[in-house]
Amino acid sequence: MPEIKGVFSQARRLDQVEGMAREAIALMLDIDPHSFDVEVEPDLPQEVSRARKARSALRKAEESAEEATVTAARALLAKGYTVRDAGALLGISPQRVSQLAPKKAAASAGKSSEGGKAAFKQGQESAAA
Repeated sequence: MPEIKGVFSQARRLDQVEGMAREAIALMLDIDPHSFDVEVEPDLPQEVSRARKARSALRKAEESAEEATVTAARALLAKGYTVRDAGALLGISPQRVSQLAPKKAAASAGKSSEGGKAAFKQGQESAAA
């Protein structure tokens, strides 16, 4: 605790640091241990900071992907695609499509029933949506 000369303490685990620091400060200054705030700032390697930033970016990307998938599932169902086809197009299970876009929500997203169209190109089948 660099702010208070002569106050030193140790803890075996990070979750014990605040309590040990609070106790040492309170004893040294002869005050109530709950009358002040303690902020623990561990000296961490750069790898920890990079890992935390990467995990935060991953969470944001997952949230964005989930929102895009819900929107796409609703749009596909509104266009008349089956739950099974929507799942295949989105790379998720039909059950997941049903969870993301219940029939009520999909029906209110649009009344179109175009669905997919099949096109033949140079003797090979290909789906055009």
